[in-house]
Amino acid sequence: MRRLTAASRIAIPLVGALALSACSASGQDNTDSLQVVANPVAAKPAVSPAVTTKPAGQVLATPAVSAMATDEKTRTLAVAVTQPPSVLVYDLDSLSTPKATVPLPGPAESLTTSDGQAIASIPTKGELAKIALPGGQLTTQPVAGQPTAGVADGPDTIVAVRDRKAVEVLAGGAVTKTITGQLYSADDVVDTGQGVVVLDRLRTAVFSVDVNAGTMGEGLRAGDGAANATSDSYGRVLVTDARAGALLAFSVGPLILRQRYPVPGGIYGIAYDHQRNLAWVTLTGQNQVVGFDVRGGEPTEKYRFPTVRQPNTVSVDDRSGRVLVGSAAGEGTQVIQP
Repeated sequence: MRRLTAASRIAIPLVGALALSACSASGQDNTDSLQVVANPVAAKPAVSPAVTTKPAGQVLATPAVSAMATDEKTRTLAVAVTQPPSVLVYDLDSLSTPKATVPLPGPAESLTTSDGQAIASIPTKGELAKIALPGGQLTTQPVAGQPTAGVADGPDTIVAVRDRKAVEVLAGGAVTKTITGQLYSADDVVDTGQGVVVLDRLRTAVFSVDVNAGTMGEGLRAGDGAANATSDSYGRVLVTDARAGALLAFSVGPLILRQRYPVPGGIYGIAYDHQRNLAWVTLTGQNQVVGFDVRGGEPTEKYRFPTVRQPNTVSVDDRSGRVLVGSAAGEGTQVIQP
């Protein structure tokens, strides 16, 4: 475990004029040039070097991993792999081999779990795949456009649709609301329990969503290259800035940027341990995963481990604290016990 130096542990609070709104709650355009990205291109993970340090923990043999998530209710780990497109379902208490393999109509870009169900987004096919856990029974639902992420909201599903720049609410297999605003692209959606936020990678921004009213609210710039997002135990949204190398923390209701903490090394993937208040981020430029305690006024590094090559994805088993890291280069799924 390597700790940061005192100088690198300084968090950068952003308030007032530095936390500029990308759009108004009334839906009017904000032409502030600071909030518009010239020639917008979505942030990508840094290309990993060859592995020179043995990955920590255990490595399970899997094809290239595109997404993963754990489900505490059924004690399962769902791993989306690209070739062939499928979801591997593991028993978290016996991870040696998958208990089920669920073929998908196309590669999954994201994967979320809730109360015994996994939701995989398949933008190339315009479908959501819903997988019952742990058995692996599959149902698919067509979505107009390119669904990039779906999260359960009680009996409903909230879906980010990239090309249509929209967030949709699905109930009983039908679209009940289509929410649009100042998005360039809808790439991820996070339900914090205190509010819903959509991530726009092209605009490198986050926007609040009022699902009940069916409206897009305020927006804030999220660094130089917002990549991935998750929620923590404090109702905040944590975002990785892959271009500037930073971990951002936003509160919701209203949307405010609370922290911008420097994390060099190619920060990209992110997951959160709700039992230990640890934010785990992957550093694809260094083949590492780092755990930050986020309970205080600034993140504090607690753990740092070597990983498999191209660690684009990460998840956490809240019960045991184990960290799961997926290699996008096909070099396996790593299981680490801090």
